[in-house]
Amino acid sequence: MATLPSRRAGGHPVLAYAGIALAVVGLAAMVVSLFLPLTWLFPKPWPVEPLSYVGIAGLVVGLAIAVAAYVGAGGRRGNGNGLNGVDDWSRLTEQQFETFQHDLGRPMRRILGKCREARGVLAATGEDVSIVVHELLDEIEEQAPSFRLMMGNMQVMINLETPDAPAERYPVEPTAVVSRIVERYTGQAAEQGKDIAWWSEPEDFGLVYSEAAALEHMIANLVDNALRYGGDYIEITVTRDSDDFRVCVTDNGPGIPDHYRAHLFTRGWTPEMGRSEEKTSSGLGLYISRTLAHRYGGDLSVASVAAPQPGHHTMFTLTLPIGSPAA
Repeated sequence: MATLPSRRAGGHPVLAYAGIALAVVGLAAMVVSLFLPLTWLFPKPWPVEPLSYVGIAGLVVGLAIAVAAYVGAGGRRGNGNGLNGVDDWSRLTEQQFETFQHDLGRPMRRILGKCREARGVLAATGEDVSIVVHELLDEIEEQAPSFRLMMGNMQVMINLETPDAPAERYPVEPTAVVSRIVERYTGQAAEQGKDIAWWSEPEDFGLVYSEAAALEHMIANLVDNALRYGGDYIEITVTRDSDDFRVCVTDNGPGIPDHYRAHLFTRGWTPEMGRSEEKTSSGLGLYISRTLAHRYGGDLSVASVAAPQPGHHTMFTLTLPIGSPAA
């Protein structure tokens, strides 16, 4: 069992754990900001938004400290102080985020379940409640998938710090992955007045050899992106040939101008940056999805027709090898 590095290593372990702790506190503040109606104390839940800003700040600063600490520890590889550089720190931090994601995921699923239960009760009884209650329920259902994706993005970013790590492959049903993602985002789409549909060809798609969590993460980022920037209809198709399988996410939105297209997969870039507007996302989703696709021997491409041209739309195509048990 690996032992923790001593303080002689420059204090990096202490900084890393402090950063992770701060990030967790930030995440907790963000969760509380979503689920804390303060109507008993204030006429409207105005403190929620400042609390979310505090949470975001804590999360960003904490992650920055943790990443800087374990990258710094990588320079001491082989010094006999325990964990062996960047790879070990990446694995350690990723394992901790897996724990946090699991521990936060369970109460979030319960909260979502209670949210849907509350909607059902309100619909059945016809009880007249404050508009604030409906807005809170809407916000919970809309933000929960984005929060889950944000947690996944952070975990993947840590994993990508070790580019030489093997890409694990085992039997996966792509249609089951897509179905699960569609179910997760259906409520959010309905609140925005949008529809999501999916189909596969062949219908009995069978198995591929990939990594289910990575595949789900790539597709979820594409669906989240389509909901954020696309039109009112999103279609997901899953097809295959003898060597590869493809997942296409298409929306009927305004399309992507040519001068934006070259920057879509740049880390941290969002369309708002081109218009000098406030960013509405981290700009990591497409970068992470393409990087993961390359790690698993595939690619992520985009085709778009921008308005006002007729037939304007955007289609992202994720292509991955079908693989084999021996791959």
